[in-house]
Amino acid sequence: MPPRVRRCNRTCYVSWKGEPDMARPCAVVGIGQTKYKRRRDDLSLDGLVREAALRALDDAEVSFADIDAVVLGKAPDALEGVIMPELSLADALGAVGKPIHRVHTAGSVGASTAISAAVLVESGRYDTVLTVTYEKQSEGNATWALSGGKSGGQGAGGTFAPWIREYIRRSGAPEHIGWQVAVKDRQNALKNQYAHLHLHDISIEAVRESPMLWDPLHFLESCPSSDGAAAMVLSSEDLVSRSPNTPAWVLGHAKRTEFSSFPGRDTVKPQAGVDCAAALYKEVGITDPRRQIDTAELYVPFSWYEPMWLEGHLIAPDGEGWKMTDEGATELGGDFPVNCSGGVLSSNPIGASGMIRCLEAANQVRGTAGDYQVDGARVALGHAYGGAAQYFAMWIVSSELDPAFS
Repeated sequence: MPPRVRRCNRTCYVSWKGEPDMARPCAVVGIGQTKYKRRRDDLSLDGLVREAALRALDDAEVSFADIDAVVLGKAPDALEGVIMPELSLADALGAVGKPIHRVHTAGSVGASTAISAAVLVESGRYDTVLTVTYEKQSEGNATWALSGGKSGGQGAGGTFAPWIREYIRRSGAPEHIGWQVAVKDRQNALKNQYAHLHLHDISIEAVRESPMLWDPLHFLESCPSSDGAAAMVLSSEDLVSRSPNTPAWVLGHAKRTEFSSFPGRDTVKPQAGVDCAAALYKEVGITDPRRQIDTAELYVPFSWYEPMWLEGHLIAPDGEGWKMTDEGATELGGDFPVNCSGGVLSSNPIGASGMIRCLEAANQVRGTAGDYQVDGARVALGHAYGGAAQYFAMWIVSSELDPAFS
């Protein structure tokens, strides 16, 4: 009997016979996270990734013996100075004697890694895949690494701040929008036991009065530097029935890239981001993302990127993203909740940050998000970007294999 295929997924693979073959269904059946902290000196790097992996395996009620392959992702090796970590971490991840794949797409790597794992299941190459991402920033120097090994680098915020100023100029957004996002995400983080930052006294005044780092970004509008790891177990439809929990079906995914610099590039609304979202929505069958997606985990390392990505990924019209934030639409009780887990503004182990967005989207549609659960969440978006806002990776998951979109 031929394998079942998703009606909504138009992705094709080439079979071993050289013939096009539709993707078979794939679902997230296990998720695991470490506690995110400034410094996890209680664990080695091996212990950190193993903690997340074991939690994902326990959630799926499987063991390393049930895993066909491992997909590992992280940001540049220079962040910790551990070169080709897929080799040194193989033992900790139960991958000795098994295929282990490595993914790296700068800050978007976490989402790219999740997508790569999904593709390996959808294509029929493997039935069950463990995917893990991590960063242990306390054992390195991120600014030095991201500056090409040179001192005096401006940092990621120094790159993005001029683009944020241009967004403000174009849209006419008032300055409090960034402060509002920072407060919302940190208040959401208080509901998430794994979040790095638990700022009980966060307020608009505290954000506004915090030191200016890169105009218009204040200290409290910026992401922290975190240690941590995230993991997921993905399986084919045949094995989902054995899972003890509600699966999160991967309805579709997309990745797009553009050069970091070229004449006429729109750094406020990069074309690769627009194309990535459009391709994803088309694959899944979504025509009105704000209405048809119940919640989103967007990669927002600096507060202003919430409204920028709402527009850049076609959820809000140009110049209207900040209004969604201002009117409370992106709050936990709003009509389009964003980053209910606290987001990158609250936890940022760079290599894992994108996967956390995908994992938390799965968490929502499985109904396992606890205190930050969105009522009735059926369809969720996970998103990441990286580099000079040039790498994009996104997926949509659902509690249903073939949800109807009206």
